[in-house]
Amino acid sequence: MDHMVALKVFRTAVELGSFAHAAKALQLSPAAVSKNIGELERHVQARLLNRTTRRMSLTEAGSIYYQQVRRILDDIEDADRSLGALQNKPSGLLRVTAPVSLTLLTLSPAIPGFLARYPELSLDLALDDRRVDIVKEGYDVAIRGSDSLEESSLVARKLFTLDHVVCGSPDYIGRRGAPERPDDLRRHDCVQFTLSGHADEWAFRRGGEAVRVPIDGRYKVTSSIAVRDALLAGFGLSLVPRRYVADDIARGTLATVLDGWSAVETSVYAVYPSKRYLVPKVRAFVDFIVEIFARV
Repeated sequence: MDHMVALKVFRTAVELGSFAHAAKALQLSPAAVSKNIGELERHVQARLLNRTTRRMSLTEAGSIYYQQVRRILDDIEDADRSLGALQNKPSGLLRVTAPVSLTLLTLSPAIPGFLARYPELSLDLALDDRRVDIVKEGYDVAIRGSDSLEESSLVARKLFTLDHVVCGSPDYIGRRGAPERPDDLRRHDCVQFTLSGHADEWAFRRGGEAVRVPIDGRYKVTSSIAVRDALLAGFGLSLVPRRYVADDIARGTLATVLDGWSAVETSVYAVYPSKRYLVPKVRAFVDFIVEIFARV
């Protein structure tokens, strides 16, 4: 048994949740994954994993062992990276996931310049508004907006804050009237971006007054671009990041309401796995998006 290989196989199987996924990630056969873990269990004289044809789970001993193995392998990777980061230029494949509207409006025009700066680097940029598990799905970096970032082992570097406005088309507001208070939204058609952390309740403040309004609109959608389309078509009102509709407001095709009230703010983060020494490609990209979003 190659002890180091067996430890890596065990860790990968645990983190990906199956022997098949571990085999694919490590470019091994499922039989080789099973053999390595079996030999590791014989070496430590304890059963580490409960496994059936349908699912796999850690035993109590396996859970304790996994925490130690993960820490040891991270330390080894960090030691290697601490020297490599001093010598290597950003290179290889960088996999990034980011929300659709924010990327198209702010980041994507600058991507060609970033790649020109690092000719040995390739970028696989997946635009997706859902909350991606970057460890399980193999991404190096995620750009993520959140009203309150959940606890995790990931590093989250704050980039900037998106303020929100309630807006709709002048035609809709002319037909239905402008709400004077947040509670008036109950009488309006409201479009909900269902992937946001505040889809079902919109919060407002004015001075010392705080109001929360439950929202249950006829149109719920997982794309903020689709929300904007509905507003432009005169369907209703929505709570949207100001950045996404700034040009429409300037042109007069959308208008804001409840201007005396401040709404929710969403912080935008660069999220990446916790490492003491970032690989050059991740460090270069994080520095790049910090630079870009500093202009927002």
